[in-house]
Amino acid sequence: MDYFLLCQKKEQVKKIYEQLPKEALQSFEKSFDIEYAHNSTAIEGNTLSLIQTKTVLEDGISVGGKTLREIYEVVNHNRAFDYVKQCISDRKLLDENIVKDIHALLMDNILVGGIYRTIEVRISGAGHKPLAPNEMYSQIKNFYKDMQNSSMENAVQFAAWTHAEFVKIHPFADGNGRTSRMMMNYQLMAAGFLPVSVAKENRLEYFEALEAYAVNGDLQPFAELIAALEEERLDEYLRIEQNRN
Repeated sequence: MDYFLLCQKKEQVKKIYEQLPKEALQSFEKSFDIEYAHNSTAIEGNTLSLIQTKTVLEDGISVGGKTLREIYEVVNHNRAFDYVKQCISDRKLLDENIVKDIHALLMDNILVGGIYRTIEVRISGAGHKPLAPNEMYSQIKNFYKDMQNSSMENAVQFAAWTHAEFVKIHPFADGNGRTSRMMMNYQLMAAGFLPVSVAKENRLEYFEALEAYAVNGDLQPFAELIAALEEERLDEYLRIEQNRN
């Protein structure tokens, strides 16, 4: 991962942002929001297609043959991401209260969110087993301390660590994946980068990279994956500028 190159592209995109018409930016960002909601929920088993997700979010129309939970998942995801963007606009640093708010929004009408689990959990298909609740509580408190006191200068790596460490701890009974992806994007956006979306088609590579960290403490595969996604998003904006010239 060439972090210096990513930072250069980030600065180029920042200039493009200032030049592009507001309507074009809004259209581009809305398209990402729909894709992100679709992918992040699909990774967890939601069966709405991309066009069905668009119909629910843009037109407010329910989709036949789908459960209420699936509808709520994509609607909640959009609301939670709006909350994240507002927090970024207000220059708030990610903390425990914001994480609990994100989870509560994601779980609205599904289960009571923002409350840590009181049961043991297993991550299906994973070699790592999260700690029991009494041990997990101290683990999650240490996570927030480490996050606030981090000395990582590479913001993309820090965002990847935030996601990987949080989902390894698995502090909630449900919704840890969606929450951790929101947290990762929170850190990326706070550092001036663009939010990224892990395509549902790439979930195997994504899970394997997370597993490398959870089992072996190796963050590099996951950090490289996120850096590649970030570069793809930056390049999208750079191509817009090239097409305008």
